Amino acid sequence: MSYEVRSLNEECGVFGIWGHPDATRVTYFGLHSLQHRGQEGAGIVSNDEGKLKGYRDLGLLSEVFKDERQLDQLTGQAAIGHVRYATAGNGSVDNIQPFLFKFYDGDFALAHNGNLTNAKTLRKDLEEEGAIFHSNSDTEILMHLIRKSAKPDFSSQLKEALNTVKGGFAYLMMTEDSMVAALDANGFRPLSIGQMVNGAYVVASETCALEVVGAEFLQDVNPGEVITINDQGLTVEKFTDETQHAICSMEYIYFARPDSNIAGVNVHSARKNMGRILSSEAPIEADMVVGVPNSSLSAASGYAEATGIPYEMGLVKNQYIARTFIQPTQELREQGVRMKLSAVRGVVEGKKVIMVDDSIVRGTTSRRIVELLKEAGAKEVHVRIASPPLRYPCFYGIDIQTRKELIAANHSIEEIRSEIGADSLAFLSEEGLIDAIGLKFDAPYSGLCMAYFNGDYPTPLYDYEEKYQESLREKISFF
Repeated sequence: MSYEVRSLNEECGVFGIWGHPDATRVTYFGLHSLQHRGQEGAGIVSNDEGKLKGYRDLGLLSEVFKDERQLDQLTGQAAIGHVRYATAGNGSVDNIQPFLFKFYDGDFALAHNGNLTNAKTLRKDLEEEGAIFHSNSDTEILMHLIRKSAKPDFSSQLKEALNTVKGGFAYLMMTEDSMVAALDANGFRPLSIGQMVNGAYVVASETCALEVVGAEFLQDVNPGEVITINDQGLTVEKFTDETQHAICSMEYIYFARPDSNIAGVNVHSARKNMGRILSSEAPIEADMVVGVPNSSLSAASGYAEATGIPYEMGLVKNQYIARTFIQPTQELREQGVRMKLSAVRGVVEGKKVIMVDDSIVRGTTSRRIVELLKEAGAKEVHVRIASPPLRYPCFYGIDIQTRKELIAANHSIEEIRSEIGADSLAFLSEEGLIDAIGLKFDAPYSGLCMAYFNGDYPTPLYDYEEKYQESLREKISFF
């Protein structure tokens, strides 16, 4: 596990453009708006009249491309890019995407957001057949499946490969003559398409990236779709008809930027609804509502607005702190919270405070924030969480794959309240979360993946089934 201050982390973000004279720089700006989805490394591959060139490295996007010459060398009117989230043990440039492949019959680039649940089995089978992998990422698997396919053309080979991999995936690919986007049969990860004034097509993990580069939203990539973009335009096909919407609920709760829309639902509005419904499910008398920056501010404003309790800036985030990703000890993790957040004594002193946060993972961060507020003189701190308790691991692209990381997996709400030092604690219900987001798909939970809260996984777990069953038998202790 990677011990971050927040402890909830997405895998990555992808961005691509076709038909723009300054494609690489547009891709840079698009990736910059997706930086919240990954900070370990970044890369861009450009397409200059069929010749693919790439550059990738560890670090933030601005660090990777700090030398203008690195962007200048990536010429062409098409490009795809990727920002990657850091996980323990994977801090190698070999894992930074997009991966660029040079084959005898052409170049190919591949970027991926998500996690394959049958990657271990597929990799073992491919290696036994002679495949050579250059990274420990499961992204390469798709490329090997495409190359080994006996189908007569690339489109058929790709569809066969997409039907072989299982789990959560949003792929963005570049060939010599096209850019291709594909989404898994459940649509766990968001992927959207836009168009710029000059006609250039844009593909991005979130719609906020479309707006940053001046592209107008056209459509989402739907579950089971393969969308090909080239000089002839945009072509939509399906690689499977066995689809069922199960959009990751954590995208709405925590991961996505508030100015993004997912499946037509604005993230800020959904979070505000979570706070509003939470206020009716778990009311409490207090002097003020305080949100934990930044992803909880929308929910906090919804809670305050619905109750009439004043919303105050009782916590301030240091926006310029150096990254504090992997902290090996509890003491350093708690110090990381103090460095990132400050309680405003002049606001909270002597007051009864409702602290609204988006989630509780290990409880470490929540405990430290409650301490900060009480050290600043808060008379009472009532914690309200704008999501249900996280009790089950995720295998579709979030770095929680064991129940050992989840304080709610084996402890009651009252035990968690005591551990974090709050005067009261309440979570949003599953029904409240579903209503707040308001998706209307004809699927369980209105088209949301709620597995983190109830263990109801939308797909078989394949390689993770044994690990999941083992985690259910574990006795977890945080206290």
